Amino acid sequence: MTMLIASAAAFVLVHLLVSGTRLREVIIGVVDSRLYMGLFSLLSVGLLVWLGYGFAGAKGAAGDTVYWSATPATRILQLFLQLVAFLFAVIGLTTPNPTSVRQEGALDRPDVVRGMLRITRHPFLWGVAIWAAGHLMVNGDVASLILFGSMFALALFGTVSIDAKRERALGDAWNAFAERTSNIPFAAVAGGRQSVSWGEIGWRRPLLAAVLWAIMIGAHPHLFGGSALP
Repeated sequence: MTMLIASAAAFVLVHLLVSGTRLREVIIGVVDSRLYMGLFSLLSVGLLVWLGYGFAGAKGAAGDTVYWSATPATRILQLFLQLVAFLFAVIGLTTPNPTSVRQEGALDRPDVVRGMLRITRHPFLWGVAIWAAGHLMVNGDVASLILFGSMFALALFGTVSIDAKRERALGDAWNAFAERTSNIPFAAVAGGRQSVSWGEIGWRRPLLAAVLWAIMIGAHPHLFGGSALP
């Protein structure tokens, strides 16, 4: 359990205290931004691997107390939530977005607020948050609470952190974009500042997300040792 706690803390703190603060700008001022991104990406992958090993070692071990378990109803709801998570993440990753790494230039496009960005300007991170929340719903043991809880918290705090970084770096251009979008999904739509255009999203992206979701369901027992089906 100690390894899991340490790896989860390291993964979250590196993203919040390095990538999510002015320390990032300080480091980039010393080293080339491309070098920083390369090293940070390698560090993130390494921490994810460590986190995976920590979770595998803690799952079912001493101290992994179970506070709740999945029910038939929550397992069905979990499948639906994972589909929603894949839709947000896949469509988000395939949509030009100034909140994404090295895509700040998308703000220069007059039609930058398109498709999924009308729903939220952080579709990928909200996909991660929904993915984590779904897993927390059906995994009530301590190891799962640490793993999925840290991913859920990081995804939500990440949206706020990125907004702050973009505002510092891009100023008025970012503020104009932020005024036409929302962090919380559908908040701009509910507030009358935006409208959903399903035609801009198209059918290919949702289809790709659904296919990947189905593949993951089929591969889940082989990758993680347990079925995702009810």
